[in-house]
Amino acid sequence: MTIRMMVVDDQSLIRTGLVTLLASAPDIEVVAQAQDGAEAVPLAREHRPDVVLMDLVMPKVDGMEATLRLLRLPEPPRVLVLTGYTADDLVLDALRAGAAGFLLKDQRPEELFAGIRTVAAGGSVLAPAVMRVLLDRAADRPEAPAHSERLESLSPGERGVLALVGEGRTNQQIAEALHLSPASVKTYVSRILTQLDLSNRTQAAILAHEAGLVRAA
Repeated sequence: MTIRMMVVDDQSLIRTGLVTLLASAPDIEVVAQAQDGAEAVPLAREHRPDVVLMDLVMPKVDGMEATLRLLRLPEPPRVLVLTGYTADDLVLDALRAGAAGFLLKDQRPEELFAGIRTVAAGGSVLAPAVMRVLLDRAADRPEAPAHSERLESLSPGERGVLALVGEGRTNQQIAEALHLSPASVKTYVSRILTQLDLSNRTQAAILAHEAGLVRAA
């Protein structure tokens, strides 16, 4: 299946370079590109990309606001943030806004392609540097007891699934790791989101990190 992409970045050289790079992947098609968040939303309505590669720091409408607007569309795309920033608040704000992943602009091409494919398949992806930000934040989190109380409503099996969601694994990968069917994993994830009052699996991944379910390798 071809993944339909939109690239959003205010720097024309970077945007053009990304479009050229993505064109080299046999299963990726760039259907639109925008120079800021204001352009991104109407283009997404018109071209209906599966995944949007989103910069964060842009004039007019930044990547954070653009992500929020895109996810309000009737058939929202998956948003994969690609930026040079790893500041704690910036990372968490982007993920809490609903972004499905966060990669840095120094990723190798094959890592970018893999991240796009993971996000398109319904998973989440975090660059190692971003993963460290979340783990560092989780190391002395004052909110851990509150998160532990929230997790009491989950069964051991649901906690296991949540931990793997926190690692950014797709439903297929979770199914293989836990010897379940993909349909069962989908049911688990849906039930976890409902019980924890979460909007998407990225928010579930953040909670898994902050609750200490995901450990450093």
